[in-house]
Amino acid sequence: MRYVTAILLAAGKGLRLRSRIAKPLVRIGKRPIIIYSLKALAKAPEVKEIIIVVNRRNSGQIYKQVRRFGVKKVKDIVLGGERRSDSVANGLKAIGSATEMVLIHDGARPFIDRKTLSSVIKAAEKSGAAIAGVPVKATIKKVARGSCEVNTVKETIDRGSLWEIQTPQVFKKELILRAHKGPGRSLATDDSMLVERLGKRVSVVMGRYDNIKITTPEDLILAKAISKELCRKR
Repeated sequence: MRYVTAILLAAGKGLRLRSRIAKPLVRIGKRPIIIYSLKALAKAPEVKEIIIVVNRRNSGQIYKQVRRFGVKKVKDIVLGGERRSDSVANGLKAIGSATEMVLIHDGARPFIDRKTLSSVIKAAEKSGAAIAGVPVKATIKKVARGSCEVNTVKETIDRGSLWEIQTPQVFKKELILRAHKGPGRSLATDDSMLVERLGKRVSVVMGRYDNIKITTPEDLILAKAISKELCRKR
């Protein structure tokens, strides 16, 4: 079994959530958002250690919650950077020599499940890079910005080959380190994008539609409903 280090991103300010509490610490039921992801990663046998990337505002409270909920495998808590890519880069600096593969996950995606974690890791072992995603269900249109807040449809895009990409994303260590040294890192919206620029093949594994990213107040309402349903099924 490969030595997998997980980097959990929790350095974002979460301004779009419009919460007085830092997003990773907002509660869904009895747990802060970040604890859901941490517990899932800690239970995965493939994951040997976890590095949490935080910001100066939430670092102390996240450390307290890790201790309060008894989360295992947390190796280090490091400060993030101005952009997502900077935060990942800081997390990568904290990985050790034993690490063979790096798993990167958004702390704002609390409902990652064991099956998806295992599937993405196995796919990355074969191809070197693998990500989770789901086929797009909505109709997608390319729109031109107009005047007076009225926009215009330019074209309707065939959604047959379109996927909404999620995390976790898993990479062989040497590959993701090389990808983060490449050009255009600041403009990347996910780590797979950087690996793709190297001309490397990235495998896509079927994720789950309930693996949502909490960004806005509406997402939080949905997350609470998902949490109740998952608890009911257990």
